[in-house]
Amino acid sequence: MEIDPSALDIVIHPAQVLRQVAKPVPAVDDSVRAVIERMTEVMEEYEGIGLAAPQVGLPWRLFVTRDPDERRRVVAWINPELEVVEPEEASSEEGCLSLPGVLIHVSRPLCVRIKGLDEHGETAESISSDQFARVWQHENDHLNGVLIIDKMSSMDRIRNRRALREMKRG
Repeated sequence: MEIDPSALDIVIHPAQVLRQVAKPVPAVDDSVRAVIERMTEVMEEYEGIGLAAPQVGLPWRLFVTRDPDERRRVVAWINPELEVVEPEEASSEEGCLSLPGVLIHVSRPLCVRIKGLDEHGETAESISSDQFARVWQHENDHLNGVLIIDKMSSMDRIRNRRALREMKRG
């Protein structure tokens, strides 16, 4: 599949790619690195802290986030796997670049470990019990076709009704 990274931009709900289970990235090559570079530009342009490949129209198991240790730096997670380290959960408000204007209270485990490949195809691993545990889980949900609106309470549904209706209209 030929991809023009410069054409990649945020895909808005209800785009079908947001509901697909993403496929593993078979090899980390220059085309994957070009996509990572473009995803980083898009994430920064929209002032996000994470962005999954399905959010730019690619059904790949890949996302980028800020680096928990050096926040100016962006880290790519290719074919990531998450493991819950601390099952205790906390609820916090989340937004999503593919759901503009929508804010949902989402309960997630407090501490997770992430393993995957970096942009060089090397094994990478990290653990977080702060905001990045939440970001990794949010982006990983995108790789499984899950959106924050799937986790809405009835109050969230009422609060976000107008924004969701406008997205469906296009």
